[in-house]
Amino acid sequence: MRPQCCQEEPVDHVSVSVELRFGAVVIAKTSLSFYDCVAVAELRPSAQCQACVSSRWGCNWCVWQHLCTHKASCDTGPMVASHQSPLVSPAHPARDGPSPSPPTAPKALVTPAPNTLPVEPGAPSTATTLDISPGASPSLLSPWGPWAGSGPISSLSSTESPLHEEPSPPNPPNGPGTTVPAPTDFRPTATPEDLLASPLSPSEVAAVPPADPGPEALPPTVPLDLPPATVPATTFPGAMGSVKPALDWLTREGSELPEADEWTGGDAPAFSTSTLLSGDGDSAELEGPPAPLILPSSLDYQYDTPGLWELEEVTSGASSCPCVESVQGSTLMPVHVEREIRLLGRNLHLFQDGPGENECVMELEGLEVVVEARVECEPPPDSQCHVTCQQHQLSYEALQPELRVGLFLRRAGRLRVDSAEGLHVVLYDCSVGHGDCSRCQTAMPQYGCVWCEGERPRCVTREACGEAEAVATQCPAPLIHSVEPLTGPVDGGTRVTIRGSNLGQHVQDVLGMVTVAGVPCAVVAQEYEVSSSLVCITGASGEEVAGAAAVEVLGRGRGVSEHDFAYQDPKVHSIFPTRGPRAGGTHLTLNGSKLLTGRLEDIRVVVGDQPCHLLPGQQSEQLRCETSPCPAPATLPVAVWFGATERRLQRGQFKYTFDPNITSAGPTKSFLSGGREISVRGQNLDVVQTPRIRVTVVSRMLQPSQGLGRRRRVVPETACSLGPSCSSQHAGHPWFEELCHVNSSQLITCRTPALPGLPEDPWVRVEFILDNLIFDFATLNPTPFSYEADPTLQPLNPEDPTMPFRHKPGSVFSVEGENLDLAMSKEEVVAMIGDGPCVVKTLTRHHLYCEPPVEQPLPQHHALREALDSLPEFTVQMGNLRFSLGHVQYDGESPGAFPVAAQVGLGVGTSLLALGVIIIVLMYRRKSKQALRDYKKVQIQLENLESSVRDRCKKEFTDLMTEMTDLTSDLLGSGIPFLDYKVYAERIFFPGHRESPLHRDLGVPESRRPTVEQGLGQLSNLLNSKLFLTKFIHTLESQRTFSARDRAYVASLLTVALHGKLEYFTDILRTLLSDLVAQYVAKNPKLMLRRTETVVEKLLTNWMSICLYTFVRDSVGEPLYMLFRGIKHQVDKGPVDSVTGKAKYTLNDNRLLREDVEYRPLTLNALLAVGPEAGEAQGVPVKVLDCDTISQAKEKMLDQLYKGVSLTQRPDPRTLDVEWRSGVAGHLILSDEDVTSEVQGLWRRLNTLQHYKVPDGATVALVPCLTKHVLRENQDYVPGERTPMLEDVDEGGIRPWHLVKPSDEPEPPRPRRGSLRGGERERAKAIPEIYLTRLLSMKGTLQKFVDDLFQVILSTSRPVPLAVKYFFDLLDEQAQQHGISDQDTIHIWKTNSLPLRFWINIIKNPQFVFDVQTSDNMDAVLLVIAQTFMDACTLADHKLGRDSPINKLLYARDIPRYKQMVERYYADIRQAVPASDQEMNSVLAELSWNYSGDLGARVALHELYKYINKYYDQIITALEEDGTAQKMQLGYRLQQIAAAVENKVTDL
Repeated sequence: MRPQCCQEEPVDHVSVSVELRFGAVVIAKTSLSFYDCVAVAELRPSAQCQACVSSRWGCNWCVWQHLCTHKASCDTGPMVASHQSPLVSPAHPARDGPSPSPPTAPKALVTPAPNTLPVEPGAPSTATTLDISPGASPSLLSPWGPWAGSGPISSLSSTESPLHEEPSPPNPPNGPGTTVPAPTDFRPTATPEDLLASPLSPSEVAAVPPADPGPEALPPTVPLDLPPATVPATTFPGAMGSVKPALDWLTREGSELPEADEWTGGDAPAFSTSTLLSGDGDSAELEGPPAPLILPSSLDYQYDTPGLWELEEVTSGASSCPCVESVQGSTLMPVHVEREIRLLGRNLHLFQDGPGENECVMELEGLEVVVEARVECEPPPDSQCHVTCQQHQLSYEALQPELRVGLFLRRAGRLRVDSAEGLHVVLYDCSVGHGDCSRCQTAMPQYGCVWCEGERPRCVTREACGEAEAVATQCPAPLIHSVEPLTGPVDGGTRVTIRGSNLGQHVQDVLGMVTVAGVPCAVVAQEYEVSSSLVCITGASGEEVAGAAAVEVLGRGRGVSEHDFAYQDPKVHSIFPTRGPRAGGTHLTLNGSKLLTGRLEDIRVVVGDQPCHLLPGQQSEQLRCETSPCPAPATLPVAVWFGATERRLQRGQFKYTFDPNITSAGPTKSFLSGGREISVRGQNLDVVQTPRIRVTVVSRMLQPSQGLGRRRRVVPETACSLGPSCSSQHAGHPWFEELCHVNSSQLITCRTPALPGLPEDPWVRVEFILDNLIFDFATLNPTPFSYEADPTLQPLNPEDPTMPFRHKPGSVFSVEGENLDLAMSKEEVVAMIGDGPCVVKTLTRHHLYCEPPVEQPLPQHHALREALDSLPEFTVQMGNLRFSLGHVQYDGESPGAFPVAAQVGLGVGTSLLALGVIIIVLMYRRKSKQALRDYKKVQIQLENLESSVRDRCKKEFTDLMTEMTDLTSDLLGSGIPFLDYKVYAERIFFPGHRESPLHRDLGVPESRRPTVEQGLGQLSNLLNSKLFLTKFIHTLESQRTFSARDRAYVASLLTVALHGKLEYFTDILRTLLSDLVAQYVAKNPKLMLRRTETVVEKLLTNWMSICLYTFVRDSVGEPLYMLFRGIKHQVDKGPVDSVTGKAKYTLNDNRLLREDVEYRPLTLNALLAVGPEAGEAQGVPVKVLDCDTISQAKEKMLDQLYKGVSLTQRPDPRTLDVEWRSGVAGHLILSDEDVTSEVQGLWRRLNTLQHYKVPDGATVALVPCLTKHVLRENQDYVPGERTPMLEDVDEGGIRPWHLVKPSDEPEPPRPRRGSLRGGERERAKAIPEIYLTRLLSMKGTLQKFVDDLFQVILSTSRPVPLAVKYFFDLLDEQAQQHGISDQDTIHIWKTNSLPLRFWINIIKNPQFVFDVQTSDNMDAVLLVIAQTFMDACTLADHKLGRDSPINKLLYARDIPRYKQMVERYYADIRQAVPASDQEMNSVLAELSWNYSGDLGARVALHELYKYINKYYDQIITALEEDGTAQKMQLGYRLQQIAAAVENKVTDL
């Protein structure tokens, strides 16, 4: 079978073609139509019955069941038959009494009805009675197919039927209504001629097309003459298109059945015409084709009980359907008034005695209002019925005078009765649009609106006006709310708008009745609005007067405004300036009095005939406007128009001069910070009012005409204020402005504006804006203008800039720097020492030489200086850059006259100096011997220290391996706490967040959510356009306000949005990477991928993280977790300062505790006193140090008590307290600070376990902070205090400390008792580097774990991840395409892409992979290991010396070995089998399928749209400038998305 049609719209049938083939030979062929009566009715919800019975499929309608079916009878209730059906409703027959002998009536006339047999007329007019037993299953003979019903056949009248006597047509058409011959030769009174009066030919019987015949095809009567017999239903010949006559076997003698070959029709094809197969869509049993009815003579029908079967009422055609046709009477209904609705219907009597009640349903603003309905029908044969919907008040929320309310009748709460199309009533509200009495009385008469007076006057229908309220017969006096404007010239002609209420019902009511300040005001009839507003034109007053506006309506009174209208006489006194260029643009100021008379929009300034456009911010005594261009220089009068009134400037005129012209400009360079003076020379420059210099950053590839005037969103550009500097953006290009200074008619000086950074293309466009004229720098100077990098200057004292520079008079100042003369000459540099100039003599690229004043100058603003800051400061000004290079102190005076007294003093001083030197030498010899002895002691200590370090490493490593063995056994039980992929991806994509920022709602109102989500779906489809996505990324990266943080965030949002399409994501990554390579090849290719400065670099990080997740879990996870646990164990094993964060065991010298702290380990028995099982909890041994603070001990206890529990399920440590339990009743809360804390001066020491003297093996419990403790007899602290903390911990500058005080804080006075000896303390402070051996101990302990981790990462013994091979091959391909043969460059690319972007990130942040919590000390250790790994991947050889960082010295011997591993790793990957695109796409498709969980793609799209909205203009411009994007209508699609997501107006 193959369908002939396939439609998407709702249909009620489907047609298929069926062929029976034997090889290539077609045996039989037919067309089948499958129809569904239920679907037929659903096509017209408002008239299902009419749709059902009017269809061409012959469907019938069950009234009570509200069902459209192909069956010939209903389970209960009446039926409306199809207009094609032969079924009619017969009259109930009258039964006679039993007869001893069969009747002789040869024939019965019946109307087609359910379960009756249509037969051919032609027998005598007498009818016989036919009874069939209840067990029989007769079928209905019909050429249409399955019409068999399951109900009994009704009794036929035994008397002659007078209703139908006309014969059927002699040549009946071939259709559903065609009658078929019936056997009538069983009676002796019947003859074959009588029976076969008009027989059908075999072809007429068999060929029954599924056409749509009209009702006229149905015969009015079907005579029947059958013997009393019954047979089971069976298939008969010719039923489904057989060429053999369907009923020819009935004419044979007797009741013998035909032979088998007669049933099958011989060799003729079984199907030769189209056939209909029906179904109601209600899982009805399949019914076969109609079967012949055989009535055996053994059944005597005359003795059956009368009325054995009752045939339900059956009508046919759409006109027989129950239906509501119209509304009786007016369709208008007022709100808040109870009224009943009367409807006219027909055939509603069919619902009598049916289930369910009637109700009227009104569809009001999306809701259904249901009221009870009463149905009354006319007696038969009239089918008209009246429906009354009970009284009900209706109202609506919409602010409109009328509302159309749909109406229909419903039964049983869910069954909708057919109704006329568009049946409705009109609900109206008098109060809408009729806010006062006058407007209420002008409402349409059919509404019947009246003005109801009372406590709340309003416009309602007469019925809604209560008895206590009166209907106004006359409206009140006019009321004026506002008058605009409140001033006007004495000449009149001002258009005055008066708004209020009850201002008349017709314009004739107010004509000639309006006055303003006592002067008549002519009403403009065309602008009159009933009762609410009017516009009038004032007459001339002749003098300045003021008064109220008044409106009078005859018979109603007079209304007066609260505010007065003033007639004024404005005057213009003077203008400034009095001249300007003929190009216009001069801001003209007019001084006068009462210049804001009348409406502001009616005020016009003209210079001659040229308009002068008003500027914002006008004042009553001053108007400002901008002149228009003038064709030629001229001197013209100035006038101000106030509507139709003119006021001229009496003294003076404005002169249009020749335009200014620029002939040259220079210099051609400036530093980025700007401020360099540009000299602009020309003619007539002094007529310019506000000259400006504008710098626009553009690309060389963009022509001057490109990118301007393109269609875009209508967004007003932000106007720059006339300040000293300004910046904005035009056509996607940022520009910066500075005001210039007019020196003379031939010279203007401008200072270059500062740029935020050096553009990729240093060429910029510089323009001089002289009011309305613009001059391009490129046309004034053959050298293009460019910006250079800012210069730098070194301080005078580079070693210690805070110390003053000692200057010897007579010498010059020499200052070193960079880029000093790139965009500055020595004449432009201003060097100052205090308030004295330092004359610049020479300026080179790296040096500045200036000649200082002979005497030391005073400091600038020396009167305000204090004595401690009395030295002058050396400053250098280069444009906008100002360098402060330190203070200057002049040496003594220059050699001159040397007095005798000074010579004597010098001799005495020299003698004393010699004596002092001798004494110092003697003391030095003694001290040197003591120092030698101390050196030998230190040397012995160092030897002992080296031996102890070696022994300590062995011991620490042995202890660590023992602990790690226990850890390994624990891991076998609980496993490594890997994070699932979703959390892993979110932490890498959005570092620095506790959870993904996408875990939130869209944040849009529920009413707009479907529209926004549809727009986001369109955005997701638009991202699938590679051209759009690349344009979008490149456009964002070209914006200066698009920060590096924004780039990383957008990259992660794109990763989430495209996570389900990793193949496409990889393709985008390849394209962007190719663009990045091309960009860096032109600069320095070795710097590519070094930092996250572009979107593609963050995309690469995310792509690596996705592709290597499985490799991390399966291979790298175990050694990385063992390293993490080893670090944690070692750090916790030694003391850690809670305040400074320094630890005894670390790899980072910045975090090294360089003090000897006495401590001893403790093993506490920890209990958990929170949760449901707190009372039954068993103690857990916890290893702590007695020098640990209470918070540190609490963390260690939580780690042991919640071992194997996720961090998210652990309690917050801040909600728990540590309670020391001793005995039965001894409970003490321990805390870091309380009244027992040790305070020394300004320092308070944090409490430790040693402070509380907690012994080894003590029992401690974690209890909730809010627990109330009952006072015990043996408690030793203040009663009533749970934790005796001080409330003023930070008051008075008290600072906490734990193990050591910060070195930069002053030492408080301490008692000498118990302190170290002075010599030992000084020696410990003098050589703190002696504790660096602890780094070696930590490094030796962790060496095995570091080696294991590096070996797994850099090993090629197992298959390398396909993504690594694929990406390395991609880098090799890019290098070959761009002609890069330097292997060092390719090595750097690979290092920056994999180790730097992924492995370093994983090593430094194990919380990205595991459910663990890190600390600052652990981060410091992991940072050293990550730096070691990075050093191993770089090619540079680090030259180590005494000044090298300690971290690099630690792994100096191991890095060469690691470098060999890296080089071998890269070489093995290069030699491996290349990874094809098909293999990679297969892996990516698998990743998309396995990790397709929702990462918040919808919120990610919404966040992406925020960037689209921020840079909308630039993105649209980029799309419109690309021809391919225009053809693909990408800009139009983006505008559609903007309209949906943000409900903004675009150019659609």
